Amino acid sequence: MATAAAASASEAEAEPKAGPKAEGEEVEAKEARTRRKVLSRAVATSTYKTVGPEWDQQEEGVSESDGDEEYAMASSAESSPGEYEWEYDEEEKNQLEIERLEEQLSINVYDYNCHVDLIRLLRLEGELTKVRMARQKMSEIFPLTEELWLEWLHDEISMALDGLDREHVYDLFEKAVKDYICPNIWLEYGQYSVGGIGQKGGLEKVRSVFERALSSVGLHMTKGLAIWEAYREFESAIVEAARPIAGFLSPFDREQTFDSQLEKVHSLFRRQLAIPLYDMEATFAEYEEWSEDPIPESVIQSYNKALQQLEKYKPYEEALLQAEAPRLAEYQAYIDFEMKIGDPARIQLIFERALVENCLVPDLWIRYSQYLDRQLKVKDLVLSVHSRAVRNCPWTVALWSRYLLAMERHGVDHRVISVTFEKALSAGFIQATDYVEIWQAYLDYLRRRVDFKQDSSKELEELRSAFARALEYLKQEVEERFSESGDPSCLIMQNWARIEARLCNNMQKARELWDSIMTKGNAKYANMWLEYYNLERAHGDTQHCRKALHRAVQCTSDYPEHVCEVLLTMERTEGTLEDWDIAVQKTETRLARVNEQRTKAAEKEAALAQQEEEKVEQRKRARAEKKALKKKKKTRGSDKSKADEDDEKEWGDDEEEQPAKRRRVENSVPPAGEAEPGLSGGSAPAAAEPPSERQEQRAAARRRDAPRVLHDSSKDAVTVFVSNLPYGLREPAATLRPLFEACGDVVEVRPIFSNRGDFRGYCYVEFKEEAVALRALELDRQTVEGRPMFVSPCVDKSKNPDFKVFRYSTALEKHKLFVSGLPFSCTKEELEEICKAHGTVKDIRLVTNRAGKPKGLAYVEYENESQASQAVLKMDGMTIKENVIKVAISNPPQRKAPEKPEARKAPGGAMVPRQIYGARGKGRTQLSLLPRALQRPSATAAQAENGPAPPPAATEVPKMSNADFAKLLLRK
Repeated sequence: MATAAAASASEAEAEPKAGPKAEGEEVEAKEARTRRKVLSRAVATSTYKTVGPEWDQQEEGVSESDGDEEYAMASSAESSPGEYEWEYDEEEKNQLEIERLEEQLSINVYDYNCHVDLIRLLRLEGELTKVRMARQKMSEIFPLTEELWLEWLHDEISMALDGLDREHVYDLFEKAVKDYICPNIWLEYGQYSVGGIGQKGGLEKVRSVFERALSSVGLHMTKGLAIWEAYREFESAIVEAARPIAGFLSPFDREQTFDSQLEKVHSLFRRQLAIPLYDMEATFAEYEEWSEDPIPESVIQSYNKALQQLEKYKPYEEALLQAEAPRLAEYQAYIDFEMKIGDPARIQLIFERALVENCLVPDLWIRYSQYLDRQLKVKDLVLSVHSRAVRNCPWTVALWSRYLLAMERHGVDHRVISVTFEKALSAGFIQATDYVEIWQAYLDYLRRRVDFKQDSSKELEELRSAFARALEYLKQEVEERFSESGDPSCLIMQNWARIEARLCNNMQKARELWDSIMTKGNAKYANMWLEYYNLERAHGDTQHCRKALHRAVQCTSDYPEHVCEVLLTMERTEGTLEDWDIAVQKTETRLARVNEQRTKAAEKEAALAQQEEEKVEQRKRARAEKKALKKKKKTRGSDKSKADEDDEKEWGDDEEEQPAKRRRVENSVPPAGEAEPGLSGGSAPAAAEPPSERQEQRAAARRRDAPRVLHDSSKDAVTVFVSNLPYGLREPAATLRPLFEACGDVVEVRPIFSNRGDFRGYCYVEFKEEAVALRALELDRQTVEGRPMFVSPCVDKSKNPDFKVFRYSTALEKHKLFVSGLPFSCTKEELEEICKAHGTVKDIRLVTNRAGKPKGLAYVEYENESQASQAVLKMDGMTIKENVIKVAISNPPQRKAPEKPEARKAPGGAMVPRQIYGARGKGRTQLSLLPRALQRPSATAAQAENGPAPPPAATEVPKMSNADFAKLLLRK
């Protein structure tokens, strides 16, 4: 039916193309598309039909009534303009979407979601040939999930009409069982093979499929039972079919046919009962009922042993059943348990089970492949796992490097390894250093192929051309994409130079390579020059060694003393008097220039320190003057309050108003009805005070007079600390209590007020239970009167000084993006609409300041690393509301703890002026102007890295200026 429908659809497509361009051509085309739509629906319906176990015995055909119904549907569609227009519009939309997806895949073939969407649309449109091609392309790049494979297999099974089609379906099953361990696919495979039992070799095919299924998933404690039962039922059906004629056979024929078949069923029962599986008791009871003879004692012992093993495995299986996908932690614990036991089959099975749900976790693939490389060492198995690993996580360079090593280890053909390396280059790594790593792995492999005993060979030329291509690739492809080559130290070029010098005896080429290395910004580093010097020392001559050290003395800026010492040591042991004099002159000149530069830098730093000290003194004096002025005003205010009290008693005011009037220091306007006495003894008129302001003042007075309640640290477990609240909250306790009562019972909301009775923007919330306090932490960042509220655990920082509350990771997260440059008006919904075009967005966080205002930054979390890397490529440099945004993988810089400014000593023993950062610490714009050479932790550390350092000179000065301190700092 599906084939006939497809043929009809192709004929319907051909009709409008064959005719000439006439006035009614558009109408005919519309009619043809309508018929094609109806037929494609029929094809789609046929693919969903359930296929029974006897597929070979029943062939589905198309009856005349079915055909009449389809043509009736077509004619009714033609006669209904509204329905026709809707169908046409829907089809046009699908076709446009299909073209868009195909174009996107031509740009990036590793877009998983595009493949899935394209297959879905083609299947809806009834494009059977295109669906097959799309599935084939996707299966070549990615392993398919169980759902995708079953959908593909059901479609192909419904269209399989003859033996050739059946062989094609067998090939598909073979591909499907290699991607992941899927008991359902194995079960479908076994049942489908039963349908071909009537063909030549059909019985052997069925048994072969079931045996392989048992080897793959027969140990699966929860899903392996279905495979065992299907296989046993198949063999039992053969026994029951042969039972009626068994009595008529000779003893020899009976033994060869019926008895041997009966033994197969017994063997399956015994094998199954020896394996720990769920519902083993029912299987044992079934065996007792089925068997005509008593069960052997050996079988009972194996069964009891399997039951004991089952009890050991049950905690891990139950943990998997109770947890939610992907259950990585539970699988890791299960793997650790199996590794201790050491059964290779069970270890392989639990790894495969874990990878079904965690196929995008590179560390799990690395651990699995490492186990196979070191323990099993089976070529087909090892290479299969490595191949699946890079197909699941193509963005992980470590998996590609391990794959190349495994292929070399097992003697795979060179052309296959080269093709695999080319695939790795096009995998889309997310860091420039990843490309350097994969090139190094491939170059190491090529180097191991070369026989350096020969002066020239094909392998050596291939190695040299690969080195040249690697440098060109990093310069053009990688640097253009990441704005860096990923190899600032030129490790690949260094490796090439060493190979030319040590293995090829080609020092001329090695020197050219080192010259290139030095011109790429490495000439200022002493270690680069010393590496070159050691290479010349081992494979060159003294003249080039001396030349290299002379250049190093002039160029090195990080450790010039060490380079000078190496030069003097060489001339002391090998040079002439003239060479020694030249070396001494050059080193002294260079060191004098370096010391002069350091002295100027130290003087400048000392001057800055002096300026900072003066600023600190100025601030101290300003604070003291301000404090004295405030105290003076307070004294005047108290005198004024006393005068007010005398007036109040004289006029006979109520005593209730006295507390507020007594604190009139805070307000310059007297209350209504009062007059401030003037110099002449009269009174001046005063403006009336609003009632709300008076109420606030009374509330502040009550809060100020309230007794202070000290925080009880013993209740920290049931208390949360709430901060960043608006200072203008009139009743903080009444405002916050309803928010936190949604989490559970609240004992107390204790806001903190200043001495004047003003709210300080934070409070403590105490609960009855610790679980409720933990739930309250989820209210963090909830908005209260337009300001994000910070909710954190209540921790005494005097006892836990290192405790910090930061909910978000500060390490590299390859599935999360950092977006900067966003317009402040950009909302979370608008950003999500842009980001979801490149993958599944799990979460978006817009970064705000403490007042809740956006900072133009955001973090976007995708489902996996592949989607994140694709989003970086597509979104970086995008314009949003006239703002050009920057997008990168989230990798926040490491937060360094502030160092306490302590007095340091110069090498001579004199005290150095300590760096003073002011009352609020070191500002962001302050720069450390101390030269790097002076920032070495100690002379011992410098000596360990660069060789022995010259002894320090001790000088004592009775009284020194800042310049003297700077000079002492620079003395060695």
